[in-house]
Amino acid sequence: MSHPHSQPTGLDRRDFLGRTLCAAAALGGSRVGAALAAAGNTAALPWPLRLSCSSINFSSLPIEQACQRIAALGFEAIDIWSAHAGCPHLDDVAKRLGPTGLKDLLARHQLKLYAFSVYVGGYRRYAELLGQAGGGVAVRGSAGPCKPGELTARMKAFLETLKPEIELAEKHNAYLAIENHGNSLLGTLDALKAFCELNTHARLGLALAPYHLQSMRASVEEAIAVAGRQLFFFYAWQYAADQQQLPGIGPTDCAPWLAALAKADYRRYVTPFMHHELPPDAMSAALARSRDYLRTCSK
Repeated sequence: MSHPHSQPTGLDRRDFLGRTLCAAAALGGSRVGAALAAAGNTAALPWPLRLSCSSINFSSLPIEQACQRIAALGFEAIDIWSAHAGCPHLDDVAKRLGPTGLKDLLARHQLKLYAFSVYVGGYRRYAELLGQAGGGVAVRGSAGPCKPGELTARMKAFLETLKPEIELAEKHNAYLAIENHGNSLLGTLDALKAFCELNTHARLGLALAPYHLQSMRASVEEAIAVAGRQLFFFYAWQYAADQQQLPGIGPTDCAPWLAALAKADYRRYVTPFMHHELPPDAMSAALARSRDYLRTCSK
């Protein structure tokens, strides 16, 4: 699938270093140090890249095996999905493991609980479980699209509907992250700006999916800057087909994304992502490539 790339209009020093590192990595790891020296800095950038993995990428496996795979790949944390595309994990956790069983499972694999993705079922259904398991981010969608002239009124109305969920988040030590998506209320950069300008709740923020931004030729870096401290979840996910959706496999240069995240002082996890997962062994291999690419770009 051919697709647009969002490109920054200029490079600051951090952008330049990120691009130089990725180019050096493509030529061979031994040249990374030389590339940094040429850039005038031989120390790693201070921004800490923290990686999580979404359980839906192993939806054909039980949650125990998905956790085992994710931990073996070196991810720090997990995003557990409800029944989107038939993913069984979150409902299985709710029915069979409960919060204590989930905490034991994650502790066994030294994984942190980052998020529940609740596109199917909604946050309210899983709010208590998330809180009892230690709290985290609940990722959900927004609402139907609207005309540009209706954006402010529609966004105000949407934020009003979220108040009961925000109260639940406060009660259960959680945060709500609303994802941008094509053909939705949060479908444009203007909509992201309206959300951030109107949102006054510390536990409410955004989940950014570059896939959907690139599909409309919007700048991923600009979206990150707009979100700022209201960015709670970031999918490292490009607009492409199959495993090329993953960073380091598809053609997008993701170094400017990481530079923008660093500039925004984003301290949560980066989640390499794709839909329509591969068979488990191939999925593990693809995620390992993406993990290594992101680590190299962040140094």
